[in-house]
Amino acid sequence: MRKAVRLLLALTMSIGAVGAGSATAGAANTGTQPDIKERILKIPGMSLVEEKPYEGYRYLVLNYVQPVDHRNPAKGTFKQRFTLLHKATDRPTVFYTSGYNVSTDPRRAEPTRIVDGNQVSMEYRFFTPSRPQPADWSKLDIWQAASDQHRLYEALKPVYGKNWLATGGSKGGMTATYYRRFYPKDMNGTIAYVAPNDVVNDEDSAYDRFLDTVGDKACRTQLNSVQREALKRRDEIVPRYEKWAKENGKTFKTVGSADKAYENVVLDLVWAFWQYHLQSDCPTVPATKASTDELYKFIDTISGFDGYTDQGLEKYIPYYYQAGTQLGSPSPKFAHLRGLLRYKDSYQPRTYVPRDIPMTFRPGAMADVDRWVRDKSTQMLFVYGQNDPWSAEPFHLGRDAAARHDYRFYAPGGNHGSNIAQLVADERAVATAEVLRWAGVAPASLKGDDRKAQPLAPYNAKLDKQDVERQATLRP
Repeated sequence: MRKAVRLLLALTMSIGAVGAGSATAGAANTGTQPDIKERILKIPGMSLVEEKPYEGYRYLVLNYVQPVDHRNPAKGTFKQRFTLLHKATDRPTVFYTSGYNVSTDPRRAEPTRIVDGNQVSMEYRFFTPSRPQPADWSKLDIWQAASDQHRLYEALKPVYGKNWLATGGSKGGMTATYYRRFYPKDMNGTIAYVAPNDVVNDEDSAYDRFLDTVGDKACRTQLNSVQREALKRRDEIVPRYEKWAKENGKTFKTVGSADKAYENVVLDLVWAFWQYHLQSDCPTVPATKASTDELYKFIDTISGFDGYTDQGLEKYIPYYYQAGTQLGSPSPKFAHLRGLLRYKDSYQPRTYVPRDIPMTFRPGAMADVDRWVRDKSTQMLFVYGQNDPWSAEPFHLGRDAAARHDYRFYAPGGNHGSNIAQLVADERAVATAEVLRWAGVAPASLKGDDRKAQPLAPYNAKLDKQDVERQATLRP
């Protein structure tokens, strides 16, 4: 299996708002009902990690006991971390996951701002500290993870009885989609941002076509030239890389060598540029004859030298395991780099997972989800970025998508941080209106006129900050 694994936009889709008016409504204990923390902690399996004050909300970091194997709960349990941004029990709730670790700082996803609701944010199983001990890696699959969400939803639904929406960005968008496929009746709607859909793992020509046409020709040509130059200067740059690694306590046991890690870093370069940057950033690409110092700095800025060290890989082993067993991963051909690659078979998930963890790719999982989305999904919204490489293989909707209230929109010129707010006006209005309807909070003024749709909560620069967690190596 030749598969390229990509950089994480552990995209914390925090795009929302909290206003002074919305801040206090329902957030305080009225005295007629138990305190929300008390209510949550009465749920079997719940425990408090910490509470962080946040004006207008209650913000709790919690653990919930989950079975390692939902098919056989007797096989043991683990504590799964999640956070609760509590607004009011009479408001809708947004179920968010990045598909990776959960942030323990208060943030609000875009749909949460739109519906002015609560937000439950869950850490994906096997991302520490939400990892069973000992770790049975065979229990890390999309059905088990969806079952984690289902079980937490069932535990919280008696407290938060209004409509629920699922959302997430990147791998989180994939996660929200898989959850909907396996438990289609839990959520009233799903908003999946920049979610790749690698249906056939060995067929990746769509990525080559994308990289041949993204942006303008001058920028593509320069990026390809710099990528080639980086490999031509390998013998000059790798010793610097090794020196940096030694000084910073970095090692290369998993990948095999600094030289092999460097080749992987360089292979990430063009993809990572378009994933995180815009056409307007093209002037920052150095000249092919730039100094080695300038080239070294550019490679580190765009791809990141830490990503393929043992220390950089360790946190993301669960992702690479999933990419190499179910999710698949892109494998561009890199035709312009012929004659310059020394490790052609190393650019794949198996390279990034320690050898004591067994991996076997199981085809069919993505095809199953893809068929379900095309044929049976309802009330789902997919948002992509026009210039995001991960958009090259998107989810496709069926012929009767409009009747099922399924949508797929692209943010013009957008990268891996694209969202509803970046859509063209007509599509932004439709998307916002549908999210409000799915949540059960659409104002009467929207009837027959989606153009009036607006987020119910005003923007808050701190709570709604869009954290694009830049990581070295390419991951969704």
